[in-house]
Amino acid sequence: MNPIVENLTGMNAMTDQVIATDLLMACKSGLKNYAAAISESASPEVRNTLNAQFGKAVGLHERMFNYMRDNGYYNAYDPAQQLQMDIQNADKALSLPNVQ
Repeated sequence: MNPIVENLTGMNAMTDQVIATDLLMACKSGLKNYAAAISESASPEVRNTLNAQFGKAVGLHERMFNYMRDNGYYNAYDPAQQLQMDIQNADKALSLPNVQ
């Protein structure tokens, strides 16, 4: 076990859910950034390249969403259940030791 990770989280290791959630959020951010870059680009070649990368990013987002849904980490089709899960996760995060 990496002592740095243990010290940061107060746990023995990061969970799959935390890692997957972080990656899903990064995917969403990347998609927004690609969309902004595509809309601002004046060069057709640059737009084509960005569009190709955007398509790959959509694919990664889909895979991450499916992974999270299939493992019970994300309930997009049941907002009440997702809200309950979000509250439980927030409570867990608030109960972690304060690392200084």
